[in-house]
Amino acid sequence: MDRKSLILQAMGEMPWAILPGSLAVLVEIASRHAAGEKLTAEEVEQRISAASAARRTAERSAGSVAVLPLFGPIFPRANMMTDVSGATSAERFGKEFGALLKNPDVSAIVIDVDSPGGAVGGIEELSAQIYAARGKKPITAVANHLAASAAYWIATAADELVVSPSGEVGSIGVLAVHEEHSAELERLGVKMTLISEGKYKTGGNPYEPLTEAARAAIEERVREVYSLFTRAVARNRGVSVAEVRDGFGEGRVVGARQAVQLGMADRVGTLEETIERLRGVRGNGRRTSAEAAESDMARAEASAIDLRKRRLRLNSQR
Repeated sequence: MDRKSLILQAMGEMPWAILPGSLAVLVEIASRHAAGEKLTAEEVEQRISAASAARRTAERSAGSVAVLPLFGPIFPRANMMTDVSGATSAERFGKEFGALLKNPDVSAIVIDVDSPGGAVGGIEELSAQIYAARGKKPITAVANHLAASAAYWIATAADELVVSPSGEVGSIGVLAVHEEHSAELERLGVKMTLISEGKYKTGGNPYEPLTEAARAAIEERVREVYSLFTRAVARNRGVSVAEVRDGFGEGRVVGARQAVQLGMADRVGTLEETIERLRGVRGNGRRTSAEAAESDMARAEASAIDLRKRRLRLNSQR
């Protein structure tokens, strides 16, 4: 077995909520790194995301509106990928979001999303954190231009989900990868012997064909995470789990207008339009803190009412 195969095995053992093509790219990057080929930040950037390196910055502000980026693949914690490429650490993102929520100078939070998803570790915790913050400050996520899988899981937790005109959202699904090399090892005349304790300790190992019990265990884990995913989106979007499973793309991404029609998002708009709407710019654009807070809360309440009316109309049409 080469290093790439070992890395694929290690990465595949965990469930992923990510576009399949993006997972393949991550495996390629990790295997090259293990082989001693050190890709530059720009080379990693080109492989994992269409977003430019210039966009991969820390949170910024537009007046009293804070803009928090959710870019690239998402990992539970900071690692080689997040440090080199600017991909997102769910743990770090949660801390930054919490700080903005407590900041009295921030009247609203916009989550700028351009991500294919990522590993599932920490995603529901982050989604629940954002969902629990509703009502404290207006929180809007903008798919600018992709909120897929784990990124959609997170983005739906905001008060409102906006999709850029050319954007896509969805990919509600979970996958795991298993690769075994018994035939290859036999051809090479290599026999691996595993010595273990624990009935299922060696289940799913790459040196022998996948047993029915091991396959069933992997499938059960994928189903478990998928159930968590769909229940979270149902909670976030205010719909039933059945609607999420059967009517929210069924694992595919959908375009902006279809997303709004299906109830997967609330409106079509750009990041800049969303920021300006939340800022309520008029005249020279200057407002006192009290005016900003009052105006932002009024808009948030109006948006929430509009969202509930839209969902009621969608439910009545089904």
